[in-house]
Amino acid sequence: MPWNEPGSDNRDPWGQGNGQKGPPDLDDVIRDLQKRIRAIFGGGGRSSGGGRKLPSLGGKAIGLLLLVAAVLWVASGFYVVKQGEQSVELRFGAFKMIKQAGLRWHMPYPIEANEIVNVQQLRTVEVGYRTNFRSNQLASVPKEALMLTEDMNIIDISFAVQFDIKDPKNLLLFVAGSLDSVVRGATESSVREVVGRSSMDFAITGGRREIAQETKNLLQIILDRYHTGINIKAVEMQNAQPPAEVKAAFDDAVKAREDEERLKNEAEAYANDILPRARGGAARFIQEAQAYQATVVANAQGEASRFIQVLEEYQKAPEVTRDRLYLDAMEDVLGSSTKLIIDQQSGGNNVMYLPLDQLIRQRAATTGDRASNSGQVSEFDATRGLLGQRDNSRPERSSRLGGLTP
Repeated sequence: MPWNEPGSDNRDPWGQGNGQKGPPDLDDVIRDLQKRIRAIFGGGGRSSGGGRKLPSLGGKAIGLLLLVAAVLWVASGFYVVKQGEQSVELRFGAFKMIKQAGLRWHMPYPIEANEIVNVQQLRTVEVGYRTNFRSNQLASVPKEALMLTEDMNIIDISFAVQFDIKDPKNLLLFVAGSLDSVVRGATESSVREVVGRSSMDFAITGGRREIAQETKNLLQIILDRYHTGINIKAVEMQNAQPPAEVKAAFDDAVKAREDEERLKNEAEAYANDILPRARGGAARFIQEAQAYQATVVANAQGEASRFIQVLEEYQKAPEVTRDRLYLDAMEDVLGSSTKLIIDQQSGGNNVMYLPLDQLIRQRAATTGDRASNSGQVSEFDATRGLLGQRDNSRPERSSRLGGLTP
């Protein structure tokens, strides 16, 4: 027979009688709790349901408790701001003020609250890659790294962005997410815009610095436009290369371009070596021609001046001048001759023939060696010395050659 049917003595399956009618009533529990609270705050010596009398507190004790609670509440408003940090105080969620480093106080919760921000900490965000600090290896993030260039090529590029906080107020009021996600998203947008205006060759070779600078400027403009309070310190391009699928072909193209540049540089170096020499040679020839021209003109002018002077002397004394010209001509003609002419009609005695030509050559050679050692006397001067000796006997020769004058 089931235990809950009539005639089963209202016993449960475990053989126990069901003497209780059910759980305690909720109203009784609340009523008992109210009695306890009244007993604590001076409700007299009422007894609880167990028959034990609860202690009661007087008015002084309640005032002391309230005072202690008020002191603790006021003391909870003190806080310390470290160097390099700033505290942003909020009153009922609205901005109140910014306080610098030191011991500070604000009205305790829930009236005022504060947020401490480190404004000098230099933070770094990686875009296009992530660094595994355990293995110290870099892992590429294709979703962020692959971008389209102006010439419709795909480039794998990554950046490292360093930033700090310049306005903690805007940071707390206008930035809801994490700083890294905000800076990373703005950087990716800036890089895509800058790379989209550049060619692939420019981004990989000579434009890395310019792209990084343009990205920094554009990134700062975007962050300031949204009042993030973030200050970009540096944007560094870590890597810029074609995707791995086409890297081999792109390396061949880059190598060919480098060979082209090398050959151009070699040709320019050869031209820079030949052209100055050619210009120098041309200038030397021009100077030699100008010097020859000046020499010829000076000689011609000298000859003309000498002729005019001789003409003037000839007009004054024709006979003397004629004899002088004749003697000079004979000296020039016979000066280099090895023949010896003796005037038999002058009544002089016969003299022995001397090897005058050999004596002249020997003396000229001796004078030339002496000039080469001293660097001052030339062979021409030595020859003129010999002619000078002959000039000393010129009056004597004139007297002897007088009979030959027509």
